[in-house]
Amino acid sequence: TICSSVPQAESRIAHFNAMLPLILNIALFQMAWIACVLGAAKGAPAIGVVVAAVVVAWHLLRAADAKRDSIVIVVALLLGGLFETFLIQTGWVRYQNGILIQGIAPYWMLALWAVFATTLNVSLHSLLARRGLAAMLGGFGGPAAYYAGAKLGALEFVAFGSALGAIGVGWAILTPVLFEVARRCNGYART
Repeated sequence: TICSSVPQAESRIAHFNAMLPLILNIALFQMAWIACVLGAAKGAPAIGVVVAAVVVAWHLLRAADAKRDSIVIVVALLLGGLFETFLIQTGWVRYQNGILIQGIAPYWMLALWAVFATTLNVSLHSLLARRGLAAMLGGFGGPAAYYAGAKLGALEFVAFGSALGAIGVGWAILTPVLFEVARRCNGYART
C-alpha cells in the first residue's frame, strides 16, 4: 500500500542524505586533481591551485571543527612538501611548471596534498583505523596517480623504476601517518 511505502522512501532519502557528503568529497577531490594536473601539464598550474583552494575552503566551512581539520591539512602540506622535494632532490621526478624555488616541490603538488587531506575525515573516514589497508592504498594509489600525472604531461619520471618504487614506499608510509593525524584531529568527528 501507499502508506507502507512511506517509511521506505524516508529511509532511502535519509541514506542518500548521509551519502551525499561522501559523494561530493570524492567528486571535488577528483575535480581538483584533474585541474591541478592538467593545469600543470598545460603550463597554467595556478588554475588548479585556485580550484584546490576552493575545495579546501568548502571542506573547512563544512567541518564541525575547522581548526582541527586545518591541522590535518597543514600536516599533509608539510609532509607532502618534504616528500615531493625529496623526489626532486634525488633526481627521480622532474616538474616543469609551478616551481617557485628550484629544487623544491611545485606549488600545485602541495595543493594536491591539501586536497588529499580533505578526503581523510570524509570519504576515507571508514579506513582511518586500518593502518595496513592505508599502507596498501598509499603504496598502490600513490604510484598510480603519479603515473597518470606523467601520462598527462604534468611531471616526468627521470628514473622510472626508482621513482615509482620510491613513490610507492613513500606513500605506503605517509598514508597511515596521515590517517593517524586525521583520526586524532577529526574536524568531522561523528558524535
